[in-house]
Amino acid sequence: MKVIRTVKELQKQIKDLHLSPVGLVPTMGALHKGHLSLVRNAITQCPLVVISIYVNPTQFNDKKDLKNYPRDIQSDLDLLRKVTRKDDIIFIPDDKEIYPVEDKRIFHFGNLDNVMEALHRPGHFNGVAQVVGRLFDIVKPDVAYFGMKDFQQIAVIKELVRQYKYNVKIVGNPIIREPDGLAMSSRNRLLEPEMRKKVPLIYKTISSASGMIHKNTISEIRNYVRGTIEKANGLHVEYFEIVDDTKLKPVSTRREMKKGNRYYGCIAVQAGKIRLIDNIEFPLV
Repeated sequence: MKVIRTVKELQKQIKDLHLSPVGLVPTMGALHKGHLSLVRNAITQCPLVVISIYVNPTQFNDKKDLKNYPRDIQSDLDLLRKVTRKDDIIFIPDDKEIYPVEDKRIFHFGNLDNVMEALHRPGHFNGVAQVVGRLFDIVKPDVAYFGMKDFQQIAVIKELVRQYKYNVKIVGNPIIREPDGLAMSSRNRLLEPEMRKKVPLIYKTISSASGMIHKNTISEIRNYVRGTIEKANGLHVEYFEIVDDTKLKPVSTRREMKKGNRYYGCIAVQAGKIRLIDNIEFPLV
């Protein structure tokens, strides 16, 4: 694998290698098995894969969260050496490479701006769109890979591609979980030991809730999820919504759920000082 830190060198390498299709795996580092599953998937489909490692400041509405976000480039590179090939590129830019001038673009994503993460993290998806748009402009990938844990983010990026007519296919990879069910996340390593013991309750609860969809009302399911998780001291449910997989419009009754569409239960939980998100499909059949 090659480690590259500038846009100019990256674009020269991609041009010189002349391989197609080009895959892109955008990350913020602190890599884990979930990220590696994205890389492995990309490698099976693309003769050249670019893995970016960049903690994007514009998507953090909480500057403390930005400061505390885990960073361990050496560990990331050690992991990537085990799965990448000689021509694959690890792109590790600094802020000046990604934003040579201040990015003042404001994006509008319709209903996606008004639900779940968008309500609780103002400006977050605008920052995501800025950095992903920049990476698309820099790398010009044919395919880009994202984890399904960030369910709303994938919907936003698909809308970004639609609006700006990027010629890139967006692939969502299944959530990779710890043996106890916790969705793998870079933030998991920041959990206090006692809190780490409690958080598997999140997935256990939404898994049970997904089986209630045929016999219980949406209101009953919501109450069950919130009540069950918040029985654990230190866990607070920010939101739990059942949404369709494109516009992410929350449903309030089962009648709103149309056969042929796919629906997911999406949740955000404050676990002590750390905020975790997860989701699971609510199958209608």
